[in-house]
Amino acid sequence: MNNKEPLQSHFSTFRFECGCDEAGRGCLAGPVVAAAVILPPDFTCDKLNDSKQLSEKERDKLRPVIEENALAWAVSFVDNNEIDEINILNASILAMHRAIDQLLMRPEFIIVDGNRFKPYQDVPHQTIVKGDSKFLSIAAASVLAKTHRDEFMLKLHNEFPHYCWDKNKAYPTKTHREAIRQFGITPYHRMSYRLI
Repeated sequence: MNNKEPLQSHFSTFRFECGCDEAGRGCLAGPVVAAAVILPPDFTCDKLNDSKQLSEKERDKLRPVIEENALAWAVSFVDNNEIDEINILNASILAMHRAIDQLLMRPEFIIVDGNRFKPYQDVPHQTIVKGDSKFLSIAAASVLAKTHRDEFMLKLHNEFPHYCWDKNKAYPTKTHREAIRQFGITPYHRMSYRLI
């Protein structure tokens, strides 16, 4: 892991480039959460990486670093009912658009983790597969989306402790699926998913 390439600061030549990523696409319950982050051109952080490569502790330490140093950042939630209505891909893109809407400055260019996105107004964009392990702003967005979603799932866990959302964050673990069998579904479950 130590010989990995350092993350790049920019994909485009635009100064105010926004990175976007989401968390919670594969979960059986709860919202999909997206973040949009514009970092200063000179931002560096050796520890920043794709949130899936980081421990929960590392992500929690990075979150305030990102939030305090970003030129602009925002996080947006699309709940399980909207996911069921418009499907998870559209919900993920909608969450990213809503996060960009909330930024205190308008991005000049948008880079998005993955290979699917819908144009946001007239701002040029680029999708980048595994972008969260290549570009700082997407990695930062992945950390914010994941930590904000995890925090929200802890609140839901307090409401419905049987499902162990404090541990599995509503991903389809064996424990989660067995709890659905035993206790049924909650108002937060995504009915369009194969829950069992």
